[in-house]
Amino acid sequence: MLSSLDSFATPILNAHMNKTYELIVLATNWGFEGTTDQFCAAAKKEGYDGIEIWWPGDDQKAQQELFAALEKHNLQVGFLCAGWQTDPREHFNTFRSAVDAASENRFRKPLYVNCHSGKDFFSFDQNRMFIEHTIAQSKKTGIPICHETHRGRMMFAANICRQFIEKLPELKLTFDVSHWCNVHESLLADQQETVSMALDKVEHIHARIGHAEGPQVNDPRAPEWNEAVSQHFGWWDKVVDRKKKTGERMTFLTEFGPADYMPTLPYTRQALSDQWAINVHMMQLLRKRYQ
Repeated sequence: MLSSLDSFATPILNAHMNKTYELIVLATNWGFEGTTDQFCAAAKKEGYDGIEIWWPGDDQKAQQELFAALEKHNLQVGFLCAGWQTDPREHFNTFRSAVDAASENRFRKPLYVNCHSGKDFFSFDQNRMFIEHTIAQSKKTGIPICHETHRGRMMFAANICRQFIEKLPELKLTFDVSHWCNVHESLLADQQETVSMALDKVEHIHARIGHAEGPQVNDPRAPEWNEAVSQHFGWWDKVVDRKKKTGERMTFLTEFGPADYMPTLPYTRQALSDQWAINVHMMQLLRKRYQ
């Protein structure tokens, strides 16, 4: 029953692949119970290239622990940044401070900065300033700064994201399409043109499988999810194909989440599947398909 996902382990060959193409797969600490060092040790043991983790902010101790663990285990890093306030200007100031610190820190140059940007209830112009700042900051630092297609944030829906793409052509995306499947209650067959426009802007991918009724299937290896899995790989294939042709770095985060993001049994809240094992399986699959 858990073999259906293995069919996607067949390598995708590209006759026009540029030799500078590089695949990097990262681990999430979301749901990991342990220290930063223990998490980095576990990620390295499984064969990950690095980790994606929230920028520690002004917490000097957390910064020191993180950079020491990255150095000790020889791991690369991508940083997450966000704001949380309901007032747009306060939110933006927090966001800007985090993005600037993460992209300019002198200890470890990140592969990218991934942004949970703005809010779904901010106006277009209020959210626009987040993108304009990251475009300028990316040019200043040389670090890709991407905006995630995430519920609750400015890119929460495909049609909304399209408005930003059309008005701000230098926009870079982190593609977590599982959110859109949930928001639009579909595998987006009725928005193919918009999804195609988004794929052209993708720099980083969160490899989680969503479906019409939720952002995460209970186990992508189970055969009942074949349609959703096939569609997600179809989208990812297009991004990787572009990256191979242009000889650019392709980064993935395996991001299946813990309970309650992972469906659970009633009363006990016991997760239906092993989050860590699924993410490792996804990492191994991505390597086989996209190397």
